[in-house]
Amino acid sequence: MTSAQDRTRLILTGLLTVAALILLVAIYYTPTWWVSLKAPNYPPESFPDGVRIHFHMNGVFNGCTMVEKAEIREDEALDCVHEMDTINHYVGMYPIAAGGPVEKAFSQFLMVLLGVMVVGFAIPWRKVRLGVMAAGFVFLAGWMYLAIYSEDGIHLQNTGYVDALIASLDQEKGESEEQSAALDPGQALIEQLRRAMAEKDAPVEAAKPKKAETPERPASDKERYIDSLRVTFQHDQERKGRTDEWTGSGFQVMSWHYEKNLGRYFNNPAEIEPMVSTLKLATHLLFVGIIGAMLLLLWGARQSRGLFYWVLALAPLALPVFFIIEYAAWLWWFGHSMHEMAAFTVKPFMPTVFGDGKVAQFSTHSYPHIGFGLMLLLSLVMAVLALLRRKQIKAEESTGA
Repeated sequence: MTSAQDRTRLILTGLLTVAALILLVAIYYTPTWWVSLKAPNYPPESFPDGVRIHFHMNGVFNGCTMVEKAEIREDEALDCVHEMDTINHYVGMYPIAAGGPVEKAFSQFLMVLLGVMVVGFAIPWRKVRLGVMAAGFVFLAGWMYLAIYSEDGIHLQNTGYVDALIASLDQEKGESEEQSAALDPGQALIEQLRRAMAEKDAPVEAAKPKKAETPERPASDKERYIDSLRVTFQHDQERKGRTDEWTGSGFQVMSWHYEKNLGRYFNNPAEIEPMVSTLKLATHLLFVGIIGAMLLLLWGARQSRGLFYWVLALAPLALPVFFIIEYAAWLWWFGHSMHEMAAFTVKPFMPTVFGDGKVAQFSTHSYPHIGFGLMLLLSLVMAVLALLRRKQIKAEESTGA
C-alpha cells in the first residue's frame, strides 16, 4: 500500500469518526420515537396530532403543539404527557415517567461511552488508542460517579433530564398519597385537582431559587428546576413523616422521583417499595457494569483484532436495535403491569411498538422520529468505518506492520 493510499484511508477514517460523533450528539438531543392517541373526544380541530408524546434518550416530552385558529385560542400547548397519563390510568397503567428511570439517568453516560468507543475503534495505533480510551473512560467514570452518588450530583445531569423530572412532578402537586390509596382512580383524580387548586401558591414557592439571583448571575433554568425538586422533596418528606435530608445526588433524586411517580394514582406501598428497591439495585449494577465494560473494552483494544475490539464498532452500529428492544420491553411492562384499582378492567396486552393499533375507543399510532433516522444513519456510517478499518488491518497484516 502506498503512503498516498494510507493517508487517504486515514482521512476517510477521521471524517467518518467525526460524522459518527456528531450523529451521537444529534441523536441525544432529538426525539427518537413518537406515540399518539386519537379518539372522538379529541377532535382534530383541537388535537391535530391527537394526544402525542415524544420519546427522547433522557425523558418523555410533550408532542402537542399550540393550536392557532380563529375559533381556538391557546396561551400554551396542551401538556399531552399529562393528558396521556390521565387516559392510561383509567385502565391501570403507571405514569409514563415510571418507565426506564435508570436508562434515562444513565443515558448521557452511555452516549459518551459510545463516543469513546467510536474514537478508539478508529485509531489504528495501539498505544494512542489505549491512551485515548483510558483517558476517556477515566473521565467518564469520574463524571458518572459524581453525578449519581455525590452531593448535588443532579447538577451534573443535563437540563433536559431535569426538565422531564420537574414536568412530571408538576402533574402531582399536593396529592395526598394516604388518601389516594383509599380512593378509586376517578376519585383520586378529583381529589388531586382539588388539592392542586387549594395549594395553587405552592408552585411559586417551589420555583424560588435557593441561591439568590443577582443581575450579574441570573439563575439558569436547570438551577430553578433543581431547586424546585429540592423544595418538593422536602415537602414530601415532611408530609410522609420521614427525616431524609436532601443531598441532591442523582441516586437520591431518581429513587424518590420513581417512588413518587409509581404512587401517583395507585399508591400501594406494599407494591411500590419492592419496585423502588429493584431500581436502586439496578442503578448500582449498571454503574458497576459500565465500569466493568470499560475495563473489558480497554483490554480488548490492545490489538486490532478479536471480538472485543470489533465490539467498539458493533455497539454503536447496533444502537437502533438496542433502542427497539428497550422500547418494546418497556411497552410490554406497561401493558402487563396494570393496577387492579383501575376504573376499567383491561386484559394485559402488548401496546403497539410500530404502526397503528386500537385500544378501547382509542386508535394508537407509534412511529420513529428524527432521532431514530439518525440512529440508522449512524449504523451506516459505522458499517462503512468498520469496512475501512478491516481493509487497513488486512493491509497492515500483509506488510507485517
